[in-house]
Amino acid sequence: MNELQSDVLVVGGSTGGTAAAIQAARRGAQTVLVSEFPWVGGMLSTAGVSAPDGNELAAFQTGLWGALLQSLQCQQGGGLDHGWVSFFTFDPRTAAQIFADWVKELPNLHWISGQVPVEVLRDGNAIAGVRFTDVIVKAKITLDGTELGDLLALAEIPYRWGWEFQGEWHEPSAPVASNLLTERYPVQAPTWVVVMQDYGEGASAPEIPAPAIEDCSRFLGAWDNYGPHSFLNYGRLPGNRFMINWPIQGNDYGEGVGRLVERDASRLEFLQEARSHSQSFAGFIQRHLGPRYGLAEDIFPFFIKGVEGNCNCFKTPSFGGGAYALHPYYRESRRLVGVKRITEQDILPALGGRVAKLSVDESGVCDAIALGNYANDHHYPHLESLDPSFTLAPKSIRWGGRWTGTPFTIPYGALVPLATDGLLVCEKNISVSHIANGATRLQPVVMGIGQAAGMAAALCVEKNCQPRDLPVRMLQVALLEDEIAPAALVPLFNLTPDHDDWLDCQKFYLENPDQYPLSGDRPLQNKIHPSVRSDDFSRPSPLNSEIPETHKTLSTHLKSSVAARLIKNCQSFMGIFQRKGLQDYAIVLTHPVEMAGQTWNLVTLLAEVDCQLEKCQDEQPLKILGRHNSAGNWIIVEELTA
Repeated sequence: MNELQSDVLVVGGSTGGTAAAIQAARRGAQTVLVSEFPWVGGMLSTAGVSAPDGNELAAFQTGLWGALLQSLQCQQGGGLDHGWVSFFTFDPRTAAQIFADWVKELPNLHWISGQVPVEVLRDGNAIAGVRFTDVIVKAKITLDGTELGDLLALAEIPYRWGWEFQGEWHEPSAPVASNLLTERYPVQAPTWVVVMQDYGEGASAPEIPAPAIEDCSRFLGAWDNYGPHSFLNYGRLPGNRFMINWPIQGNDYGEGVGRLVERDASRLEFLQEARSHSQSFAGFIQRHLGPRYGLAEDIFPFFIKGVEGNCNCFKTPSFGGGAYALHPYYRESRRLVGVKRITEQDILPALGGRVAKLSVDESGVCDAIALGNYANDHHYPHLESLDPSFTLAPKSIRWGGRWTGTPFTIPYGALVPLATDGLLVCEKNISVSHIANGATRLQPVVMGIGQAAGMAAALCVEKNCQPRDLPVRMLQVALLEDEIAPAALVPLFNLTPDHDDWLDCQKFYLENPDQYPLSGDRPLQNKIHPSVRSDDFSRPSPLNSEIPETHKTLSTHLKSSVAARLIKNCQSFMGIFQRKGLQDYAIVLTHPVEMAGQTWNLVTLLAEVDCQLEKCQDEQPLKILGRHNSAGNWIIVEELTA
């Protein structure tokens, strides 16, 4: 058996694992990435969830997440605004290629595919590496980037699986005690994504065969409240394709979901059922909406893996390929018992505010290393028949003419095991409660977690220290000042990286979390607090430095990127503004002529346009530059002239 030695080992080609490996290698660490599948990218590629949620506002499109959006915008013909569940829908093959290119361009990043962990190697209290089927990799720092936290089980590191009740952490939405819902669904239901295609009027796609066991009564009424057109356009992709990831009487599947963390045979049984469930749903769609709708071809690669042994890791044949994702969209994982845990209180907006308070450690130091803003979203099929009283505390606001989630931050301690050294987690397996996982599990948040974990691992190698001993200020500065993909750590609706004082503002609030504005808006530029010196960021500073030259260069690059984004795929519209309600806007078009008389909703991802829309008067004429989306019946406004 081959044996490799590396600075950093990332196990799993998930969204977080891929981001971690790329960031660790970009920082200079010798890195090995071992993936189960021939693609990397996890939810965004191998799981087929190419309609990501959250961090959609321009101010939150930073770090590797922002870099991915820019690359997708350049490589995906026709832009990214096709469906209505997300502002960004794309062919999963495009995302897979971008991730593969990023990996391959790094000579110090060695990617091994088709391998799963078999044994975790220890050196006393520290993880020293991992044995796979065909190779052993020893490393100074190992990262668990598996979809289900498999390393936690293999290494017997304490983790959680299932619900926590009111008496444990006093979360507002947690149930008081076990009930039918918590017993039937210990974690959220996964979905095996299938991609369908419209082959055109009059066409007949190949018939989708029924699986061995089928009960289509489960799908009755799936799109009754939406209509077939809106249902299909939920996850519309380029090329007249549709991502089928539908939560209402659709292809979420959670029957016996606990089998995922039992024996290999039990996991295999669950996966067969979940895959068959999506196949049944696709056939149901074809039979009810017409033969023009069939399975898309050649989206995901086909491959076979052998079955071997019996342990808490997945070594089973793949059921994916063609139209079916390579594995299910896992919404929840084993969850680390970490140095710090995230509970529902940490993701909810502060009283009277639009954002959660910044995360701070026991000494009052802000320990934020990533951010998110998605609403708390849980998936339990047939919820109405189990516990109709289960509701989640409100975590949404109207912004930019639509609903979005209130921002929150991820603490570094949630990535660090309570007692084990040599290991970080970088996926949905962070230290988080079952309730809060509904907001932390989303793709952009997990990319930020992965980027932070990869940077932390590389810094630990540089400083020859354990993850628990790494100063969080050092990690924050490295993420903020990264020359390729600087990541915002403090959520501020109206501060994008192209502002000259972006870095200063980010550092100031990290150093002074008690002054973080609960409105989520940074003060006017002439009222902003003095800047923070990057070389003094780890201790109280005189707060009076210039912006580093490297950041000025980066800001110039980002400004040009933003300008390019504003122009691409945009057109001019004119019409009469309509104020339908609070943060609810529309326009009756007069131009272009072929759209005259049509009414479209107005939305934006830009803070300056959000402010302009708030000030517009009902029935006033408007001229806008933007992109229209027929699936969502909206125009994304990039520039506005009253």
